[in-house]
Amino acid sequence: MIEVRDVTKRYGPAAAVDGLSFTVRPGLVTGFLGANGAGKSTTMRMILGLDRPTRGEALIGGRPYREFADPLRRVGALLEARAAHPARTAHHHLLWLAESNRIPRARVHEVLGLTGLEDAAGRRVGGFSLGMAQRLGLAAALLGDPQVLLLDEPMNGLDPEGIRWLRTFLRELAAQGRTVFVSSHLMGEMARTADRLIVIGGGRLLADTTVAELTAATGSLEEAFLRLTERRAG
Repeated sequence: MIEVRDVTKRYGPAAAVDGLSFTVRPGLVTGFLGANGAGKSTTMRMILGLDRPTRGEALIGGRPYREFADPLRRVGALLEARAAHPARTAHHHLLWLAESNRIPRARVHEVLGLTGLEDAAGRRVGGFSLGMAQRLGLAAALLGDPQVLLLDEPMNGLDPEGIRWLRTFLRELAAQGRTVFVSSHLMGEMARTADRLIVIGGGRLLADTTVAELTAATGSLEEAFLRLTERRAG
């Protein structure tokens, strides 16, 4: 479970996140929605201990991320598809991550297979398309077989087949009892993939609800999202 408790992040006088609280529960795919600059990436970075909150706390399983000795075994994260060193092969990138977190080498081959990268394992990452880089980022997130996944825009760059695969895969992971937290601007995919939605605007919580409840009045997640954010702006 992920808990964000009254979190604020200020950069000088400006608040990127302002008194934000929500809970992401296991067994569900929870979508994280917000316009550009709403504070989604900053919130995910604070959950992962990459940014320190000005106030409040973000916990995973009741503990700050920084307390985990082998974090990849607890939490899988994809924040930036191009994070891998371009001179490394996909296999060696994953092998380095595995050894740093005491993960068996055999798991590298498993996640390459899960993400459809077996044939690209020996290629240098710098030559990957965005879609392949996203698959490698997902492989890294899955490496430790974690119970918690945080994915920031994981569908960017994927072709239609890849998007359908990822949608099905995320729902399978949630059905196994894992906590799956996914940000995306692709409203149609979030409507198909997510069970619950956290919507923020201006760093504040606008909605914490199910997809069905949010779309009941409009029948469209895109329309419901635009109405919600426009009300806040007004």
